[in-house]
Amino acid sequence: MNKQLYLLKDGVPVHTTIRNYSIHDIDALIEVQRVSFPPPYPVELHWNREQLNEHITRFPDGALCAVVDGTVVGSMTGLIVKMEDYVYSHQWSAISDEGYIRNHNINGDTLYVVDLCVAPNYRKTGVGKWLMQSMYETVVHLRLQRLLGGGRMPGYSAKAVEATPEKYLEKVMAGEWNDPVISFMLRCGRVPVAIVPDYLDDEQSLNYAVAMEWRNPFV
Repeated sequence: MNKQLYLLKDGVPVHTTIRNYSIHDIDALIEVQRVSFPPPYPVELHWNREQLNEHITRFPDGALCAVVDGTVVGSMTGLIVKMEDYVYSHQWSAISDEGYIRNHNINGDTLYVVDLCVAPNYRKTGVGKWLMQSMYETVVHLRLQRLLGGGRMPGYSAKAVEATPEKYLEKVMAGEWNDPVISFMLRCGRVPVAIVPDYLDDEQSLNYAVAMEWRNPFV
């Protein structure tokens, strides 16, 4: 993929490329992870060089980055799985092979998103939404049934004393509460299908996530 578009940053159009990332982008991808997921997000969950090499060689179509003026400002990574091999209560570590995606299955039916990150100074420019849209296009191009992934619930820890994870999601869906990740995914067209406990070591989400999908309308 090599898509050219303009993002509005502080009201100014900036030329942006969305393309498959390569071995030459590894240092930049690691830096974007560092600034995108500060503590208390576990630093051991940031991509390392070996993981990124696996993404690039095993499934380059699922390895996307956004570049502005030669600088990587966001990335999105996925693999193909056969959903009958997993259940919605899966853990991130199991379905992503600890982030190494060596379980990528070219005969699968689902593009599973294992990561989406955007540098803080490029949030609210639409880059995350364009990365998501580009991954939807990959789903259509490969004639897969769906895109699926677990959405963190970083706003949940502040509401846990008054709501179960199910009630928290209900409030977000009703527009009463806002969650920076779940609300963003809803704006991108993702649909919640299940609450997933013990998905990821994530203090802000109390380890919960929401499995959210996008169905290929052409299959």
